[in-house]
Amino acid sequence: KHSTNPSTTTINKARVMKLLKTAFIVTGLALSSAAFSQDAAPAPAATVTAADEASAAIGAPAAGKALGVFFRPSAFKGGAISFIVREGETELGKLKNANYFTAQVTPGKHDYTVHSEAKDVTTIEAEAGETYFLSGEINMGFMAGRPNLSPSDLEAFKAAFKKLKPS
Repeated sequence: KHSTNPSTTTINKARVMKLLKTAFIVTGLALSSAAFSQDAAPAPAATVTAADEASAAIGAPAAGKALGVFFRPSAFKGGAISFIVREGETELGKLKNANYFTAQVTPGKHDYTVHSEAKDVTTIEAEAGETYFLSGEINMGFMAGRPNLSPSDLEAFKAAFKKLKPS
């Protein structure tokens, strides 16, 4: 016989709901842990792919040349300001926030200039077959942002690469 007592029916419904809720939670945890265990294995391959993409994007120095890689990591500070990188009177490229460009250069001394209210000059001694990384940023000036260009390395470029776009 079934009980017609309304309080017993409410207790049974509550027990069933609690059991269903527990079953859903356990099933969800089992599925998510399976998904995480499958995602964990390919992660190193994805990291290697990102590094390879960064190297492929910049290419290699041409025969008898050096390669300059100018990049500006994504940053909130000075994000709306862009600046031009020059060698002497020659404009090599424009660095916006989260941007990069490359330049094939002859071996020897190179002075790269960026400026707004202040001038910043970075000098490198380029050797054929080598790649040089120069990182740009905007520092706060009196009336405008002050661009700065400084020597960097492949690891810093790779770290910033996923957010960079070609100039």
